[in-house]
Amino acid sequence: MALFSRRFCLLCLAGMVLVSCFLIGACGYQFRATGEPVGIELESLAIPLVSSPSSDRGFEAVFTRIVREEFISRGRVPLVASENAQAVLQGRITDIRTYPVSFKSQEQTVGGTVTTYSVTRSRELRVTLDMQLVYRESGKVVWHEKDMEERATFAMDTDPLTTQYNQQKALERIALRMAQRIYLKTMERF
Repeated sequence: MALFSRRFCLLCLAGMVLVSCFLIGACGYQFRATGEPVGIELESLAIPLVSSPSSDRGFEAVFTRIVREEFISRGRVPLVASENAQAVLQGRITDIRTYPVSFKSQEQTVGGTVTTYSVTRSRELRVTLDMQLVYRESGKVVWHEKDMEERATFAMDTDPLTTQYNQQKALERIALRMAQRIYLKTMERF
């Protein structure tokens, strides 16, 4: 009797595995090589320097480097010069703004009068990007997102160099999150 129940359990388990494989195969899902684009043909890609209206020099290069690194680390599509690419990923920073997030109050005595004023402790950096993937020869737009926005906060410091460093790190966090979104929009299309 125990031998019969053991065989019956093994047959049931094998049946469930077989049915699961059939259902997964029938629902349209399929395995593919990691880093290959879905839904488009993409043999080569160019990512030229992202343009920006910002007066902060160097952000464009940092942003472009982070986007390129995302594609290099996760994809199999070779990055080439724009004139040799099948498609070009074009980007333009349309807006960069900072907003105060938190404050601290300080009192200071000036000429015998006590004055209370607020000092910004942290700021939020918001970056808006206009990004599109275009086939180079035909000019056909594969995808276009006009108002891609990301935010990050950074601490203010009495030392302006420390504040500038903190802001640069916030820009890099924003660029990394945007690069991940751009990669998914290009390669993981559903």
